[in-house]
Amino acid sequence: MTTPAYAAVDWGTSSFRLWLMDPAGRILAERRSGEGMTSAAKMGFPQVLESHLQAVEAPADLSVIICGMAGARQGWIEAGYVDVPALLPAVLSGAVEVPEVNRKVHILPGLAQRAPEAPDVMRGEETQLLGALDGSEPSGEQIVCMPGTHSKWVHLSGETVSGFSTYMTGELFEVVSKHSVLAHSLADAGSFDSDHPVFTAAVRAAFKVPQRLTNLLFTVRSGMLLTRLTSTDAAARLSGVLIGAEIAGGLSSSGSQAASIRLVASGRLRGLYEGAFAAVSLPFTTIDADEAVRAGLSAAARQILPLQLQRTT
Repeated sequence: MTTPAYAAVDWGTSSFRLWLMDPAGRILAERRSGEGMTSAAKMGFPQVLESHLQAVEAPADLSVIICGMAGARQGWIEAGYVDVPALLPAVLSGAVEVPEVNRKVHILPGLAQRAPEAPDVMRGEETQLLGALDGSEPSGEQIVCMPGTHSKWVHLSGETVSGFSTYMTGELFEVVSKHSVLAHSLADAGSFDSDHPVFTAAVRAAFKVPQRLTNLLFTVRSGMLLTRLTSTDAAARLSGVLIGAEIAGGLSSSGSQAASIRLVASGRLRGLYEGAFAAVSLPFTTIDADEAVRAGLSAAARQILPLQLQRTT
């Protein structure tokens, strides 16, 4: 087996992902669990990390690079924020080394937008951004969309993050579908794809008139009562309305109608957002989110752990 060079970790609020990496950035082993920041704060961050490192037989002195909520104020150790506008590589210089552990562990900082009229923060997505652009030449103005529980829309000028905005699309879907009057309409909903006609129609409607968001949301209920919308149709409409409004807002907050949007996504969200962009005729290119975060963590390792990487080549 190739000698591992470092472990890369994406530590979210409710998820934990670890990859054992070789010097060239190839995956040697992988671990995933639901031991995110919330669970790890109770169990102990060092204990959770070591249990996964032992499971992949990582050497006792293997260094670790971490991004995400482990660096939050409520996390393992606060890694702070780099203020925008900022060059993406500046994120790496803000890495914090965790004290009093038996191996080198570095946690990357997030990004902060301190404008009083539009304060915003991100953690983890900055590493995806770094990976999504890793190895590519700066190419003028760009818009990057990163869907999730809290979707991020980022405006880039070359390698500089000039601004970003957060949309609570995923969380709103969860809250509205389970804790509002719409919960009854979605109770027995099945899965749907991005080519579902109700989904694409809802995306177009919300993209066209995002100011009618709450009215369009209520049509999930009224449509079921009056037009025989099924539970699955209702879920598709709710998802389409929220995503369509997000896209309209994301383009507006970026201050630019870019020639193409970079979509950084994976899994089911990738399919939904690709379908949504196609529904409103927006050109885009897709970058796998897992590959992007690993590339970002690898870029961090090359800067923060150059000597360790040299010893394993």
